Amino acid sequence: MVVVVKIGGSLFPDYVDDICEVLGESSEDVVLVSGGGRLANSLREFNSVKTFSDDVNHWSAIKCMDILGELIADRNEYVVAVNDIESISGVHECGKIPLLLVYDLMRSLDPLKHSWDVTSDSIACWLAHRINAKLLILTNVDGIYSGNISSNNKKLVKRISANKLLIFEETCVDKCLPKLLIKYNLSCFVVNGMYPGRVLDHLNGDNKLIKCTYIGGK
Repeated sequence: MVVVVKIGGSLFPDYVDDICEVLGESSEDVVLVSGGGRLANSLREFNSVKTFSDDVNHWSAIKCMDILGELIADRNEYVVAVNDIESISGVHECGKIPLLLVYDLMRSLDPLKHSWDVTSDSIACWLAHRINAKLLILTNVDGIYSGNISSNNKKLVKRISANKLLIFEETCVDKCLPKLLIKYNLSCFVVNGMYPGRVLDHLNGDNKLIKCTYIGGK
């Protein structure tokens, strides 16, 4: 089964090359989606100073995802940037990893709410539903924590339902993701991409010993 792997923008550029290397070692057919990283965070900062429309913020942030995606593909010979779902299988047949540049697809279908609650997490979730794939979210923390993630009292949550996640005030995933997991009857894992070995272990089916969070939407 195909796995949609969302590479969090917080992992760019320091960890992305190592992540792509281990993804190439996996036997799974992977489809990459890039976060918007510091580019998208700058848009949030601009919006806090000069308020812009939800539409402009939404589409500008998605453009940031595509910019980082093109940079990732440029540095990694086994990663091929594609603009549509139909091209994914052809890249897999060539033994390479497709990275979907999502702007054109999102613009034509416009499937998600225009809000800062919707980020690359939700877009990756939508894609996983669209192509009947599993979902793996890579970020710069070990997973979902109980309590404030910036506090000293935080505790890693190994398993949580999407319904319970809805009441969390602050997590490493966007606020719309649990709603979509419920809507699409999907589950996902959140893994720290700063440790590529964990990513490979997860894709190889070994989740018992690695630090991660399973979010059940089913």
